[in-house]
Parts: sequence; C-alpha cells; structure tokens
Amino acid sequence: MSQTKYKQVWNLDSIFEGGSTSPELHDHMKETENRVLELEKIMKELATGLEPDQLVAFLDRLRGIKMSISQARSYAICLLSENPKDQGAQFYRGQTTALQSKYDSITSDLKRRLAHMEESVWKTLLDSEDLKEYRFILSEWREEADREPSQEVSDLMADGYHAWGQFYQSFMGSIKVRVNGQDYSVGQAINLRSHSDELVREKSHEALVEKWTEHEGQFAQILNHLAGFRLNMYKSVGIEDVLHVPLAQNRMKEETLNSMFSVIERYKEPFADYLNVKARMNGDAKMKSYHFWSPMNHNHQGMEYGEAAALIEEQFRAFGTEMGQFAEKAFSEGWVEAENRPGKSAVPICAGFPLTGESRVFLTFPGTFKGVLTLVHELGHAFHNHAMKSVNGMNKSYPMSLAETASTFAEMIILEAAMEKAESDEEKLFLLDEKLKRSVMNFMNLHSRFIFEKDFHEERKKGFVPAVRLNELMEYAMEEGYAGSIDEIPVHSWVWTPHFYKTESPFYNFPYTFGYLVALNLFARAKETGKGFVEHYMDLLRDSGSMSTEDLVMKHLGEDITEEAFWEKGMRLCVKDSEEFVRLAASLHKK
Repeated sequence: MSQTKYKQVWNLDSIFEGGSTSPELHDHMKETENRVLELEKIMKELATGLEPDQLVAFLDRLRGIKMSISQARSYAICLLSENPKDQGAQFYRGQTTALQSKYDSITSDLKRRLAHMEESVWKTLLDSEDLKEYRFILSEWREEADREPSQEVSDLMADGYHAWGQFYQSFMGSIKVRVNGQDYSVGQAINLRSHSDELVREKSHEALVEKWTEHEGQFAQILNHLAGFRLNMYKSVGIEDVLHVPLAQNRMKEETLNSMFSVIERYKEPFADYLNVKARMNGDAKMKSYHFWSPMNHNHQGMEYGEAAALIEEQFRAFGTEMGQFAEKAFSEGWVEAENRPGKSAVPICAGFPLTGESRVFLTFPGTFKGVLTLVHELGHAFHNHAMKSVNGMNKSYPMSLAETASTFAEMIILEAAMEKAESDEEKLFLLDEKLKRSVMNFMNLHSRFIFEKDFHEERKKGFVPAVRLNELMEYAMEEGYAGSIDEIPVHSWVWTPHFYKTESPFYNFPYTFGYLVALNLFARAKETGKGFVEHYMDLLRDSGSMSTEDLVMKHLGEDITEEAFWEKGMRLCVKDSEEFVRLAASLHKK
C-alpha cells in the first residue's frame, strides 16, 4: 500500500452517516431509549426467584442495550474530539450518558437481587449450563451489590457528576493558546513540548502556564465538584476508602497495588540518574519539566504520517499475521484521525464500536517519533477491541489496567523494531531516551498523580480545595514522585491532565503503570516464543473481560502479581535501559 493511501482523516460515516445531524443516529437513539424503557418494566415484573432461562433472556437484552449505548456514545465522543463545539454531538453525548445512567440503575437492581438470594438458590443458578458465559460477571455483580448507589443518586449522576466531566472536556476544547504570535489548540500547544527548538518548548510552556493560571479558578471548581459528588456517593453506600472502587473496577487486589508501588519506590534512583544526565546534556543542572519531551537528536525523530503508518503496519505484520491484517484494515478503512489542525481535542483516544466490530483512533499527529508511539498506543487499544470481537457482549468490558497492557505492548513492538534497526550510537541513544521517557512517566509521573489524587481526596472530605492549594498538592506530589529530580515543576498538571476528570474511571493513573510492567513481562515472553506468541496474546486479551487481573496473569504467564518478585522482573529491564543510556551518553560525550 503506498503512503498516499494512509489518509489522516477518519471515516465516521460507515458508523452513522451525517455526523450529529444523522437521521440514522437519531433512529438508533430512539430505538435504544425504547429498549431501555421496556427493560425497566421487565425489571419491575421480574420474579424474585429467578429461573436460569429468565435470567439468560434478561441478560441477553441487557447485553444488546449495553452495546447499543456504547455504539452511540463512542460516535458522539469521536465527533466531540474532532470538534468540541459540536452542539449536536454534545446533545447526543448527554443523551447516551442519561441512557447509561438508566442502564446502570437496572443493573444495580439486578445486583441487589442477586445479593439477596439464598446461597442454595444462587448455587443452582450459577451451576446452570445456560449461564456458563455469565458466571464471572454474575459473581462479580453479587459481590458489588453493597457498593451500588441508590436509584436517587443514579438519577442525579447524568446532570451532576457526569455533566461536570463533560463540561471539562468542552471547556478544555474551547481554549486557545498563543505561542509566538500563533493560536494553537491545547493539544497542539502541548505537542510543542517535543519540538526540536528549545526556545519553542520554553515559550509554549510559558503560554500554557499563563493560560492555566488564568483559568485555574474555573478548573478548581470542576475538580472539586467531581470529587465532592464522588465522595458523597461513596459515603451513601458506606465506602470510606477512596481506592475501594478503582481497585474493584480494575479487578485488582490491594496487595497487588501495594506490591507494585513498593517496587517502584525502591527503584527511583536509576531514573533520576537518567534525568540528571539528560539535563546536563542540555546544559542544565536539573531536568526542566518543559525539556523532558525534547528529542535527543532531531535528525532521527522526524517522521511523516504515511511513514509512521507504514512502519506500524510492517512491524505488526512481522509480529503476527492477525496484527498485520488488523493494521492494514485500520489504515485502509479510515479508522484513524491524525490531522494536525486547530480546533481539535487535546486528548488522544481510542473509541470502540461493538455493534460493528470496529474502532476509531484519534490524535493530533505532530510528525515526530513520539507521535508514532502515541498512534501505536491507541492502535494497541483498538487491537484489544478487535481481539474481543467474538466474546460475549457482557464479557467485553475489560479493566483499564489491562487496556493499558495492550496499548503499551503495541508501543514495545515499534520500539524494539527501531532499536534493532538503529545504525549508530546516536540513534540508539535517541531510542533509549524514548523508552526511558515512558519509564519515567510510569514510575515517576503517574506515581505523582496517584499521590496527588489520594491527598486531594483526603482534603476534599473536609471541604472545598482552592486552586492555590491544588497547586501546592501537585508540587509536593511531583517532588515525591520524581524523587526531587525535576525542575520548573508544572504545578498546574492537575488542570490539564484529563484523567483527573474522568467520571467513569477514578484514579486513572496506576492502571498505566500496571499495564506498562505487565506488558514488559509479556513482551519478554514474546521474544522467547517467537511469531507464534500472537495466538497466546489473543487468548489473554479475550480473557481480559472475564477474569481478575491476578487470575489472568497466573493463567497466561504463570506469575503471582501479588508478589514483588513479579514487578521486579519488569523493573530490572527498565533499569538496564537507564544504565545503558548513562553509559552511552558518557561514551559519546568523550568523542
């Protein structure tokens, strides 16, 4: 396929033709709404002592509605990504949120009924062959029942909790950042962090800081209202630990999280060494935050979109036929929106469309190797969706921690291929830098986000946390997370980090680190196994919606992730990268 065929603008018409004015979308939403109303009636009439055939029929209806809502929601999100001001898309995004709230209320009722069943009745139900595919999700629902919000709280979420999250996205999309006399979207301005010109990086940083300072009061309002609603919702069902829900959503034990962070906290020094060496190469005593994404050698980092797409397709195919065919389909059928133009959202996304078995990937491609890795990261999510096509609809929902495993695994395919093709020490240093940036993000930046969110939620329990205090909390968290190895700390990170405002996934920080380290272990296995590993990988992805993370890793890797030994395996690979970077940098400096 020639590079001219790698279009940078996606095709959404194959999902619903006509954008937010689509008659097809309107009909789909009306039909979905009617199905939800019908299911609400059925729920009220459903007998307390559920028979297996009754429950199977109910779950089949539930599955269909879930996929219909997801199809429309993903479409609205895509429209808003390319144009955050699209009022029609905002309307449908609100509608899908309202329908999702109704769907959640129905499932909450079902969870409570399952929880109130006598043990003998429950066992008979679970042993039914008809419910074989649903056993994991039903068991999970029965356990979750005690933390489900009441009907009244659920009804308030669409116009309260979720509305604040949507307002953040809309507000952020409307902001213009002026750098060197030119207006940029937030996404474009943030992309300038990896510009080869040091002055451009500094000026974009200053312009962003000015913009965040101007609006920090409004963003503090949004963040406080989100956290306040969340805390009150938890309180209404007796949840005191703010990590209870994120851990449950990620199907992860607390001891797994603690083991992972324990290892990370012990291994900060090698990554601080990397940052210090790179800072000195830039003529600084300490790494300035706005130079973190700077390229080591801009001669190696430039890449056109067509080159990037061809590289990804080639390397996916080299890894396995299934991945190669997937990449070709994604690029040839317009699954990717990558054009660098103003007015777009700042946030790269992958949106899944379960009814049609497709995905759409969105980013602003900056023409850099960093952009290649962002593109392949989102395509990793899309491949995960592809792997789940044959899975029962109720088992398609996998936790964020495993979603980030798939995206990081895709990045490693490209990084490894680039390392193997490196023709000079300078190019190797550039690629090691790209790898280590990801290690620093996962072991330092994301750790600081975790510290910030924990501290912020504790203070929010006592009342409103103003912007000036949020800046202080962010500064402390980044000092801790980076072990004092970063200068010009971006105290407004709480403003422009969209994960803090995600209502569906609170504490969306540690899943990235989890995914990164699990992907490292997976990739090491892939190198040992060879090309046939892709089948094992597909099996793991298919199981990701119907097992706990501990059970999944034990089944497919034979490893106990509650033990620190597992996390140290991945960590040692990253430490080797740091040591090699320091050695190579010293060697090149002598030349």
